Amino acid sequence: MNFPENLLYTKEHEWIRIEGNIAYVGITDFAQSELGDIVYVEVDTVGDNVNRDDIFGTIEAVKTTSDLFMPVTAKVLELNPALNEREGNNPTLVNTDPYGEGWIVKIELSDDSQVSDLLDHKAYSDLVS
Repeated sequence: MNFPENLLYTKEHEWIRIEGNIAYVGITDFAQSELGDIVYVEVDTVGDNVNRDDIFGTIEAVKTTSDLFMPVTAKVLELNPALNEREGNNPTLVNTDPYGEGWIVKIELSDDSQVSDLLDHKAYSDLVS
C-alpha cells in the first residue's frame, strides 16, 4: 500500500493535502482497495460548512456504499469535476490515482488547529497493517 508522506490521514481512511488555507480530501489507497471498483461519488455539501468528522458525501462501489467523513472543519468549495457525472464522469480515478487525479473535494479550512489531530503516514500505515 502507498501512503505518501506529504499527506495527513484519518482513522476513517480519508487523506488531506493542505496548501495554505485550502486543502484537498480523498480516500486512501487502502480504502479504495477495500471498496473495490468505484462507480459513483456523491457530494451534496458543496458551498456548505462541514464540521470535522461529519459526513460530507458518499462513495459507491460495486459491492457497497460508504460515507465520506470530513477530516477537519471546513467549507466545501468544489467536487472534483473529473468525478462529477455531469462533467468528467470518471469515478474510477479514485481507484487508479487516489492521491492525485482521484481527489474528491477541495475545501477551505476553518480551524487549522485540528490538523494536529490527524495521523501522519507512519501512524496511518500502522493502523491498517
